[in-house]
Amino acid sequence: MQKELSFEEGAEAVKLARKSIEYYSATGSRWREKAGNDKFLKERGVFVTIEEYPSMELRGCIGFPYASKQLWEAIIEASIEAAFHDPRFLPLKAEELEKILVEISVLTQPKEITGKKSELHEKIEIGKDGLIIQRGHRSGLLLPQVAVEQKWDSEEFLRECCKKAFIPEAAWQSAETKIFRFQAQIFSERTPGGQIEEK
Repeated sequence: MQKELSFEEGAEAVKLARKSIEYYSATGSRWREKAGNDKFLKERGVFVTIEEYPSMELRGCIGFPYASKQLWEAIIEASIEAAFHDPRFLPLKAEELEKILVEISVLTQPKEITGKKSELHEKIEIGKDGLIIQRGHRSGLLLPQVAVEQKWDSEEFLRECCKKAFIPEAAWQSAETKIFRFQAQIFSERTPGGQIEEK
């Protein structure tokens, strides 16, 4: 994929996410300072992932798959939602702030994968593509890095994405199911509040 953000801009995005989490934790209010960089004024899809350190256990992950908000605003909102409103976890406590890693995934616009359903898995590149599966009112999304971390092949990736959407695992082969793929630039802290890397 063509990289939209430079490393410096990606690092700035991660720092904005952490600042948003820390500010909300301290005040209960959203950080409102608009980023000055023009790249942050473009509408982009973004996800914020929070992991416990050093166990690397998931602590929250929420975002916006489609480019519906300016990047700076999407980062702030996704950060707060992932830290305090992910229904799978209790809200982050102040004492946890020094024990978490913050990761940002800036997404390309999702594009539908078309063709024979039996051959769709051959069009998915593990480590590059993330997936969105939609069937009726249900949908599930998995970021590209998840398949790598879990060591899934493309068919397992599709089945797991179906599970995320709460539909049968084999539903990806149904004509009623739509499958989209996207790519992501991923920037993450190596240590809590510390050095940042692009994955």
